[in-house]
Amino acid sequence: MAQSNAIPQPATTAPAWDRAGWRRFPRIQMPEYTDPQALSAVEAQLRQYPPLVFAGEARRLKAELANVAAGKAFLLQGGDCAESFAQFSADNIRDTFKVMLQMAVVLTWGAQLPVVKVGRMAGQFAKPRSAPTEIVDGVELPSYRGDIINGFDFTAASRVPDPQRMLQAYTQAAASLNLLRAFSTGGFADIHRVQSWIADFTDGPEAARYRDIADRISDAMAFMQAAGVTAETAHELGTVEFYTSHEALLLEYEEALARIDTTTGLPIAGSGHMIWIGDRTRQIDGAHMEFCRGVQNPLGLKCGPTISTSDLKTLIATLNPQNEPGRLTLIARFGAGSVGDHLPRLIRAVQEEGANVVWSCDPMHGNTIKSASGYKTRPFDSVLREVCEFFKVHQAEGTVPGGVHFEMTGSDVTECTGGVRAVTDEDLQSRYHTACDPRLNASQSLELAFLVAEELRTRRTNGQNGLRQAG
Repeated sequence: MAQSNAIPQPATTAPAWDRAGWRRFPRIQMPEYTDPQALSAVEAQLRQYPPLVFAGEARRLKAELANVAAGKAFLLQGGDCAESFAQFSADNIRDTFKVMLQMAVVLTWGAQLPVVKVGRMAGQFAKPRSAPTEIVDGVELPSYRGDIINGFDFTAASRVPDPQRMLQAYTQAAASLNLLRAFSTGGFADIHRVQSWIADFTDGPEAARYRDIADRISDAMAFMQAAGVTAETAHELGTVEFYTSHEALLLEYEEALARIDTTTGLPIAGSGHMIWIGDRTRQIDGAHMEFCRGVQNPLGLKCGPTISTSDLKTLIATLNPQNEPGRLTLIARFGAGSVGDHLPRLIRAVQEEGANVVWSCDPMHGNTIKSASGYKTRPFDSVLREVCEFFKVHQAEGTVPGGVHFEMTGSDVTECTGGVRAVTDEDLQSRYHTACDPRLNASQSLELAFLVAEELRTRRTNGQNGLRQAG
């Protein structure tokens, strides 16, 4: 790749873009490195590394997301709140991938649509924080901003931003992607194997209420096998398409991994298939907007209660000036009980612009509370309630509820309360392992997929009945 920052431009009236142009814009939620020479050396090294993902994969995801926007597919996006260097292991990657496969099969049954699977994996190392510092026992230190920036340990040395961490993040992301690709195509993702895992979940007395759905899925699998449709005869049953995503927060890392797509001659973010802009970094004149508008990957935009309709229209025009289907996913995050106060006005703003977007629901970030025991947690019932409110609003507006976005893990953690295998406030301390925000555990994630599937199935049936009655 040439060292020049100049990037060929598509036919558009958007201002000229180069991959380092974000440096001329206001930056927030990013570290100030104390050793500029060390930072420059790391950036130079990353520019020589291969991209983590390829342009053709990102284009394929964009095409699949275009189907989601049109109501022809459903988006499942999930994974860690912040990936950890210390907890990195093949088992953790496998377990999260495994749960996402189970969720996808259950959601496919509910939506009667293909499910696009996107992990918050292989790049989700940086986190925005509500305050630049934190105080523990009277000691004030810089906030932990994710392993790609500084350390979790509450010491002055650990909290100093270290550019070398970008190299470790790249190595871990590359190893994660290598394993995910192997799992996706090597037989681990065979749908019959996934169906047996789902049946195992519903065998327990707590999950008996979901056994009917599991049995229906099992019957469908048995019918296909009897008809000769197996992983050996139908390649799609033995493999899956699985994509990665993360918040594009640390722009030095993103810039260093930007590449030129040799097919189109256009820039691509080589750090992940899909990148998103957070609710805290979506300033119209901000550095994050400036970087993301120029790359050709599918983009996400978090939309919280403070976003105005005028800002949303400007952001959409900036990030997707050609109104390309599948390019932009709007990820709504309001909190249970507040969806009806905000989502309708945003939907109508999008409709006024005639914009092609995917609507996705993030029911995690608006439902974070501090438990009586002092732990930050998220009640399962609140997460479910926000998803249901999301679907209800879209039904009322006549628009497509395209997907869901969860912070979750395949590990048996105790970070979110509730679920059929109930995690109580007293349980939180036993396996509270997150480096930042509380995640749904494997059981809670799959249970949520069952409940969302029931909601999708009911709404689909009601919609079809309405069409029949109207006809």
